[in-house]
Amino acid sequence: MSMETWDNTAIANVISPLKSLGGSPALPHITATTDVEAVSAWLAEYQQSPQTWTCYRREAERLLLWLTHQGMTLGQVNREILRDFEQFLADPQPIAQWVGPTKPRQHPQWRPFRGGLSPSSRRQSLIILQGLYSWLVEAGWVRHNPFRLMRDKSRRLNNQTQRIERYLERELWEWFWQWLNQPAGQGERAAYKSARRRFIFGFAYLLAPRVSEMAEARMGDFQQSEGRWWWSVVGKGSKIARIPLPADMQASLVEWRRVLGHQGMPAHHDDTPVIRALDGQRGIGQNQLYRLIRDTFNEAADALQIAEGSPAYVAALRKATPHWLRHTSITHQAQAGISLRHLADSARHSRLDTTARYLHNEAIEWHHEQQRHQIAPRATQDATETL
Repeated sequence: MSMETWDNTAIANVISPLKSLGGSPALPHITATTDVEAVSAWLAEYQQSPQTWTCYRREAERLLLWLTHQGMTLGQVNREILRDFEQFLADPQPIAQWVGPTKPRQHPQWRPFRGGLSPSSRRQSLIILQGLYSWLVEAGWVRHNPFRLMRDKSRRLNNQTQRIERYLERELWEWFWQWLNQPAGQGERAAYKSARRRFIFGFAYLLAPRVSEMAEARMGDFQQSEGRWWWSVVGKGSKIARIPLPADMQASLVEWRRVLGHQGMPAHHDDTPVIRALDGQRGIGQNQLYRLIRDTFNEAADALQIAEGSPAYVAALRKATPHWLRHTSITHQAQAGISLRHLADSARHSRLDTTARYLHNEAIEWHHEQQRHQIAPRATQDATETL
């Protein structure tokens, strides 16, 4: 059986969800005749933010696939069905139908899951779908939002209260950077790959880019103004920003350009890609860059495990994704004392409370002060005097 995806490509799969689903109430405020078309109209609101669009499509598609498999429509989802869907996200069954390795969307072995979602990933999925249902209610496509019936909704779906935890602690980052700077293997190819990997992680740590921004970066995006170097980037929501280059980033860029056969900082109109393929000329795509970073984290985890390093650190490296590097950069900048306002500008957050989620200093101070609370004063803990 085949199914039609958002890309209008056919996939051989036992699940065939994204055709007409019907079941719309009367007088919707959007031009749609199926659930897929209604969700597509919602996704169209995010066309200017490709990363957000891709993330939202993934979660909406999982829901639509599951509903079709259950013989239901968006308008039939109630609290009990939503509870079943939550359980499904944690353990998609049967595995052969739902879970598989990363494949292109047109590949016959494409599946919507790589595995069951973690609690944090399930929570993020529900946050996105809650927004979808709110929009569909306003559009007149569904009559109610089942998420409003969740008793612990505020705890589970308030996306502003969770502190960022997916980052590498400084001690682990310092070990990782030292590991990255080990002498390369024999040959020019090994030396090139080592230098490229070192530059990629330095770029990610020093400027906190998203992986798509790194893949799309051009040499001419690094520009000098009044004697100072900046990185010009078009980010989420097609917003243009300028990020100041730390001295370490300038040195890293010059060293990488030397490996590529160039001298000094780039010219203003240099449109060549910053991160290159093994031929030193072509750029690399976002997916390739994602895999390169993930493979490096796993290789580092193996090395740390062999060295009998902290099991918690080994586990962190195995879980780490490219976006962890952005979290790590912003968190370490905050710990270094960079002001919240400038940190928000560097991270390109429109709201300061988003940036504040990366601040761990107050928790550290709290933990330090809490040590004053003791069962008995230190001076009298060893006393044997009785009442």
